[in-house]
Amino acid sequence: MNDTSFFWRLVRYYGWYTGGFVLLLVVLAILEKEGLPRTWIGYLFMFATIVLYAGIGIVSRTSDVSEYYVAGRRVPGLFNGMATAADWISAATFISLAGGLYLQGFDGLAYVIGWTGGYCLVALLIAPYLRKFGQYTIPDFLAARYRGHTNSNPIRLVAVAATVVISFIYVVAQIYGVGLITSRFTGVDFSVGIFLGLASILVCSFLGGMRAITWTQVAQYIIILFAYLIPVIWLSTVHTHNPVAPLSYGSVLAQIGTIEKKLDADPKEIEVRAIFKANADDFDARLHDLPKSWEQGRIDAQQHLELLKHNNSSLIEIRAANRALNNYPKTPEEAERIWLQDKAANLARAEPPQPQATPFPGVTPEASDIKRNNFLALVFCLMLGTASLPHILMRYYTTTSVQETRKSVFWTLFFIVLIYLTVPALAVLVKYTIYTSLVGSDYAHLPEWVSYWANLDKSNPLVSIVDLNHDGIVQLSEINLDGDMIMLATPEIAGLPYYISGLVAAGGLAAALSTADGLLLTISNALSHDVYYKMIDPHASNAKRVTVSKLLLLVVALLAAYTASLKPGDILSMVGAAFSLAASTLFPVLALGVFWKRGNQQGAIAAIVVGFGTCIYYMLHTYPALGGSVSGQWFHIAPMAAGVFGVPASLLALVVVSLLTPPPDPRAVALMNDIRAP
Repeated sequence: MNDTSFFWRLVRYYGWYTGGFVLLLVVLAILEKEGLPRTWIGYLFMFATIVLYAGIGIVSRTSDVSEYYVAGRRVPGLFNGMATAADWISAATFISLAGGLYLQGFDGLAYVIGWTGGYCLVALLIAPYLRKFGQYTIPDFLAARYRGHTNSNPIRLVAVAATVVISFIYVVAQIYGVGLITSRFTGVDFSVGIFLGLASILVCSFLGGMRAITWTQVAQYIIILFAYLIPVIWLSTVHTHNPVAPLSYGSVLAQIGTIEKKLDADPKEIEVRAIFKANADDFDARLHDLPKSWEQGRIDAQQHLELLKHNNSSLIEIRAANRALNNYPKTPEEAERIWLQDKAANLARAEPPQPQATPFPGVTPEASDIKRNNFLALVFCLMLGTASLPHILMRYYTTTSVQETRKSVFWTLFFIVLIYLTVPALAVLVKYTIYTSLVGSDYAHLPEWVSYWANLDKSNPLVSIVDLNHDGIVQLSEINLDGDMIMLATPEIAGLPYYISGLVAAGGLAAALSTADGLLLTISNALSHDVYYKMIDPHASNAKRVTVSKLLLLVVALLAAYTASLKPGDILSMVGAAFSLAASTLFPVLALGVFWKRGNQQGAIAAIVVGFGTCIYYMLHTYPALGGSVSGQWFHIAPMAAGVFGVPASLLALVVVSLLTPPPDPRAVALMNDIRAP
């Protein structure tokens, strides 16, 4: 079958699929109107989409190495662009990006700018050359480009280690998102939801590898597009009478600015912020009195529990006191870490509303400069990290030619921008809805969605509204929304029918599954192809190589699901760490591997090790959840942007070590000349 007929065959298939999906939405809308319970609508959405992905995975099953690793290198540029966009629009983008913009305002645009700009680097510096190289994995390319005079195993091993660590951190964030969505729409516990979601991931990737993932991701992108655009169009129409949100939400942004000024000076808001400031001062006093304050707090918690039991208090009060005692820090060191976090959280909530449209807001010029520096550092890390992520770069091995690869990058940017143009609009429109419908409302009559999302994860509530000043009215400072629930709760916040909530959940699930599939395949392929086949058993048959990859994929998936169940952090923080690590370890060796002939194996190994070490050291040294301290930051740069230090260190190591050691193998130079030839 020639390329043109194959392309139009795909167009027909996905045209029918899109029509069928629209029909499903219409049917569910009718069923909801006829009284079908909401639970069943959620189940139908989850079941229908997962069965669809499973069906594509089963139909696309293969034991052929080329099909399993790179989809037979026959994916048209347009469809590879859709698949890559789905691979890219992860749980971080779909679930957390709008929440980040809601909470951070202008500063959240760093994600949009950095991630979009990264694809320009991919198009200019890396993707066409990887396709010209024409193998299977990123360690494959680095091993050939930085081959030693004797063998390539050292650089291959280091590259595999970097690929696995980066991809593992990223996939944990995706599985966390899958668990969040699954538990939301099935009612199961969060940890159980993670493993239910894991089954969905495996049916897409286990049987068919890259071939199954590619065609599944195209289908997932279509769901993502519907899921993101419909709520935004609805909110834009309601608030601006214009369905094109990117063109109309500016008027709403101006109204938000007016409301924020009123809230800043509102006496009730000031009263609540003063309570948070007092709480922060209390934690500060405890920190200064350690370890005595820790011991006294433990004694007080024990005495409170005993007093409740002695007075025959209610079972709810006794359980709450017992839970508080069990959760009390076990050591003074743990208390210091937790109380520092609690102090910071209360200080943050003691601040006036974060201006949505003001760039780098700060009470002093120095504070504003710190925010600006962090904004630029994060953009830098996200751009270079995007251009280095192994699961994204692997997609450019799947096209039919270098020319199709260039087209594929264009289509990827096009399909991503369709979503990214609406993300800031969604954040602004949701914030306006919260300001006008929730702030100032009666605390005794909160909307139904508040209690639902608050009870979804009782240990770490996604929504918290507490009447701190006991006036019976909801103040903005009393509302605490987790960024990870903003997008998923948008239909309920906007008052949309429940089947739209199911659609959004299906879109979020598609986003998380598509990225998780690509990441798991990247890890298993790196281990099976670069370690097992290239270093352990070079004579393994094709069937054995694919079998090993499938087994490794299963093991890695279970480990990632277990790690996600421990809730190691919020989605954006984990994703930010993965991007900084990718930028620090892989970008210098990939970019200079194409454009600097003097780079050799010793320099590449030094670059990966130094970049990785610098990045990890800074994160551990400055991230409180990992035992670090904010006081350890260099130039006040947040740990998420650690790559701003890791990238220069990696580049310097590559250049210095390469110049101090013998020139690269002539075969490496010949490879460079070949991939750079038009």
